[in-house]
Amino acid sequence: MRSGCFLGAFALISTAAGAADMGAVALPPSAPEHCKVAISTPVFGPTIKPNPNPACIETALGDIYVGGVVSGLAYNFSPPFSPLSPVFPVPLNSGRDEQNRVDFTNMMATVQKADGQFQFYVQAGLYSFPLLGFPLYSSFDQNTQFFGPVPIAFGKYQINDEWSVQGGRMFGNIGSEGLFTYQRINISGGLLFNQEIFLNQGVQVNYSSGPWNAALAVTDGFFSGDLNWVTGYITYKIDDNSTVGINGGTHFQNFDSRFRGSKFQVATPVTLQNSSIISVNYTYTNGPWTITPYGQYTSVDRDARLGLGGAETYGGALLVAYNFTDWFSIGGRVEYIAQNGSRLNPGTTTNLLYGAGSSAASYTITPTFTFDRFFVRGEYSHVDLYGIQIGDLASGTLGTGFGRTGNVRSQDRYMVEAGFTF
Repeated sequence: MRSGCFLGAFALISTAAGAADMGAVALPPSAPEHCKVAISTPVFGPTIKPNPNPACIETALGDIYVGGVVSGLAYNFSPPFSPLSPVFPVPLNSGRDEQNRVDFTNMMATVQKADGQFQFYVQAGLYSFPLLGFPLYSSFDQNTQFFGPVPIAFGKYQINDEWSVQGGRMFGNIGSEGLFTYQRINISGGLLFNQEIFLNQGVQVNYSSGPWNAALAVTDGFFSGDLNWVTGYITYKIDDNSTVGINGGTHFQNFDSRFRGSKFQVATPVTLQNSSIISVNYTYTNGPWTITPYGQYTSVDRDARLGLGGAETYGGALLVAYNFTDWFSIGGRVEYIAQNGSRLNPGTTTNLLYGAGSSAASYTITPTFTFDRFFVRGEYSHVDLYGIQIGDLASGTLGTGFGRTGNVRSQDRYMVEAGFTF
């Protein structure tokens, strides 16, 4: 009797186990989760917050994420540049540097596929690049003179977990500040940023493993349309708080933009397109603090055919941001940059700054208020120039500094920017 009960129980357990096994085998594989990728492009700074839940559309190609930024700016400069400035001459039909203006800084939409082997990223719309010590044209003029309504558009192939290759219109590899205003600690890009590649066209190979990240690209440099530059970067994450990096690039073939259209005089200056640049940086992040010091060196070789006398600049900057609360932060920047040469004999040195032998120093402070995805921030900046050439209106010459006459050695800027991410 006991034996029969035991055999019956064993049979019942075996039948149940078999049924469980059959059920496990028969279950279909779990469906992949959609719209769960952490979006890393574009890179935001520590003060403005991206939309944590961008719109996502399930398509036959995969999950397509849609986002963007809308923001506007009101500012006052004292004083603006002259359209006839020998330092930053205004090409025909490129607009005018005004003392006061209300304008858009971003009306940008992004569309991207951020996972799988094939990925892509497109950013299109209206934009403005406020830069210290540099003329600021209207956003519509900048779209015309810089990169058009689709400044960023590239495809990417993820070979494996470590290697990928991408091509198209891409963010530049050089420097420590973001291109668009919402990517920066400050509204305006700094004096060193003015020497760097904003974005370029070409092909790039990326590598990422553990604490190491690196990229190597063949591009058109300062948006020349000719593949004659090599750029790259290497970063190493020392620990959870510290990262060190080096980035730079150089041209391997000369390019003459002087006799091309006015667009090339703004986006592709003959001096910088035929230059080399290297930058080293360190970033410390810990709680509310983000601190980034970096140094930078630029050189242009002498080339009589291009009218280049050769020049060098060297400079350093310190960027700091502190988040007091989730809704209030302050960002600041101090920097200094200088050029070689002598203002007493300016013809022997190509101008990369404010004339041969010139230098500039600046400081900027930017308080930022954020409310969910909305932001409002103000900014005050001051630039001092040293070693500029003084013009003589009686003889018809302008100086290489600020103001309509080019003889002013300092500039103050007051800005307010407001907008939202979506």
